[in-house]
Amino acid sequence: MGTGILEGRVVAVTGGGRGIGREIALLCAREGAAVVVNDPGVSADGEGGDTGPAAQTVADIQAAGGRGHANTASVTDPAGAASIVEDAVSHFGRIDAVVNNAGILRDRIWHKMSHADWSAVIDVHLNGAFNVSKAATPHFRDQGSGSFIHFTSTSGLIGNLGQANYSAAKLGIVGLSQSIALDMARIGVRSNCIAPFAWSRMIETIPPTTPEEIARVERMKTMSADKIAPLVAFLASNASAEVTNQIFAVRKNEIFLFSKPRPIRSMHRSEGWTAETIASDLLPAFRVDFGALQRSSDIFSWDPA
Repeated sequence: MGTGILEGRVVAVTGGGRGIGREIALLCAREGAAVVVNDPGVSADGEGGDTGPAAQTVADIQAAGGRGHANTASVTDPAGAASIVEDAVSHFGRIDAVVNNAGILRDRIWHKMSHADWSAVIDVHLNGAFNVSKAATPHFRDQGSGSFIHFTSTSGLIGNLGQANYSAAKLGIVGLSQSIALDMARIGVRSNCIAPFAWSRMIETIPPTTPEEIARVERMKTMSADKIAPLVAFLASNASAEVTNQIFAVRKNEIFLFSKPRPIRSMHRSEGWTAETIASDLLPAFRVDFGALQRSSDIFSWDPA
C-alpha cells in the first residue's frame, strides 16, 4: 500500500468485521494505518459469536499489503475493551484513533420493549463506546494527541419509531463525545460523532410496513457502507487537528454538519410564573417553535445524491 493520509498511525475499529466497520478498516489500511479490527462476530441482535468476520477483514488488509490485527473481544466487557487498545500498542507500538462503531439492534415499539432489550443495546453502544474510549485515554494523554470517532444515529438526533433503546444510546454517545472533547482539548485530544446512512445487516433487520417505508428502504440500498469511510479516515488523521466536538452525518455523497440544542426562545415575567400564566401567556408564544413529531425520514425526505 502506498503512502496515505494515515501513514504511520494506528487505528482501532470496533465492529470492524462487517458492514460499515469493515469498510472503515479497509480504507484506513489503504491510507497507511495499521488497523486493529475488533469484532466478536455476533448476530445483528447481539447473539452468538464468530471469529471469521474480524479474521477475514484482516486477511483482506494483509493481502493488499497492509497491516492488521484481529481482536474478537466484546466492547461490553471493560477488560475486553481494554484488550483492543492493548493489542494496538503491543502489535503496532501506539494507538492514534479509536472508531466506536460496534452496535446491535433490538427494535421494539415502546410498550413492548423489555428490560433485556433496553440493557443489551445500551451496553453495546453507549457502555461499549465508554469502555474502549476509557482504555485509550491514558495513551492519548501520554502522547498528547488522539482522535475519538463515535458513531451516533439520526434515530437519536431526530427520532424514529420502535427504537427507544437505540435512540437513547445514540444520543447518549453525543453527550459522551462532547464531554470527552471538552475535557481532553487542553492536551490535544479530539472527539467527534458521525451519523451514517448506509445499507447494512442492522438496517436490513427493520421490516418496512408501509409504502413510504418500502421506498425508504430502496433509497437506503443505494447508500453503500464504503461512503462512510473517507470521513472517518479524515477525522483519524492529522488533517483534522482543528476539528473536535462536532456531529457529522454521511448520506451517500453528502456530508452534513448537525447543530446542537441551543435556546431558541425565552420569555420573562417579572413577578414569576404560575401554571395558569404559563398556559395563557407562554404557551401561545412558544407554540410556533415547538418541535414536531418527526422521524429521520421526515427530515431526509429526498433521494440520496
